[in-house]
Amino acid sequence: MATATKKVKSRLEQIVEIARSLSEIQDIDILLERILTETRKMVNADAGSIYVVEGNNLKIKCGQNDTKLKQLAPGEKLPYTYFSFPINEASISGYVAKTQKPLNIYDAYSISSEAPYHFNKDSDLKTNYRTCSIYTFPLKIKGGALLGVIQIINAMDDEGNIISFSEEAELLISHFATSVVQILQRAYVTSSMVKRMLKMAEFRDPKETYPHVERVSSFSLEIYDRYAFNHGIPLDEQEKYRDLLKIGAKFHDVGKVGISDVILKKVFPRFTEEERNIMKGHTCIGAQLFEPAESDLDVVCREIALHHHDRWDGGTSGYPGNIDLASFSIKDGVLPNAAPLKGKDIPLAARIVAVADVFDALSHKRCYKESWSLEDSFNEIFKNSGSHFDPEIVEAFSQIKDRICSIIAAIPDDE
Repeated sequence: MATATKKVKSRLEQIVEIARSLSEIQDIDILLERILTETRKMVNADAGSIYVVEGNNLKIKCGQNDTKLKQLAPGEKLPYTYFSFPINEASISGYVAKTQKPLNIYDAYSISSEAPYHFNKDSDLKTNYRTCSIYTFPLKIKGGALLGVIQIINAMDDEGNIISFSEEAELLISHFATSVVQILQRAYVTSSMVKRMLKMAEFRDPKETYPHVERVSSFSLEIYDRYAFNHGIPLDEQEKYRDLLKIGAKFHDVGKVGISDVILKKVFPRFTEEERNIMKGHTCIGAQLFEPAESDLDVVCREIALHHHDRWDGGTSGYPGNIDLASFSIKDGVLPNAAPLKGKDIPLAARIVAVADVFDALSHKRCYKESWSLEDSFNEIFKNSGSHFDPEIVEAFSQIKDRICSIIAAIPDDE
């Protein structure tokens, strides 16, 4: 008994340390993903999913499965999934969301017929997986509002045998869920503020839609994850950088808020040389929004806004180059001449967003053009590897084509 008590105490102390590390994460999606990972680690669960509330539905945010992941080639990820379902008693997660009480199921295939919820075996059948024990609990933010639901699957003992989720596991999860409430609240507020700022940019520029910036952000994260694997970047460095990149990518064109409507909303005829030069100034305007840089996030946002149109080969169509921001005046609106940036002098985040942004612009309809096919859009990126784009970024991009296509399906343009 004393040994068990000491073990629980040790794990509770670990929760405090985990919560401290989670408090450094600013992007809500990255935070939710880490919360799922840490919850599973805490109770040695093989798999799990996290769902967020969207209106009257639950939408899957991420899924993890160690057994299935081990069957993939190194560097590959599980398929990108996207679906939603009603918050009602028919499903296990819907039941937990509705009642806002945790639910411990010892065997998914032996749920009583009298229970209002049931387990859908379709996913198991498609993936040749066997779900046994399930623990599902509500995820709340400050004030008790429901943010979503976490479901963890198949607790395992030290020998790898599937067991049920014990009372000790329930206690640990309860403490953990309580400890991250304030962290979730802060990230949720940050997410809401980012969304409002980007909505403001969308009101100014009808081409800069919120689905576009969400896709560019998601593409950029996937590209970086594969790039980081290819280059053996340490996990702690990856975790910090992907959080910054996920948010920073959303602000790539935020500087367009400072461009005149006469130019910004012009469709035909296309820009004169003077108008094009003023339009290019959105890079400097966006960068100036993050001056002075007071955090690592400010630095990444500034780098992306300023340099996502620079070319890998330093070609003349790239801009703004090695510019002194102090030399740019919004009042004048003229982009000063500057020596081109090229190669790895262009910040990594900007090189990643360059690929993500161009691909999304090609593959989606704009007021001035029809959408390209996905195949043609991919081929255009590949064709410009080593000229417009960093070849190592393009290589990473080419390795995640399936995930890119899934993100496009999951985040369609607003009708």
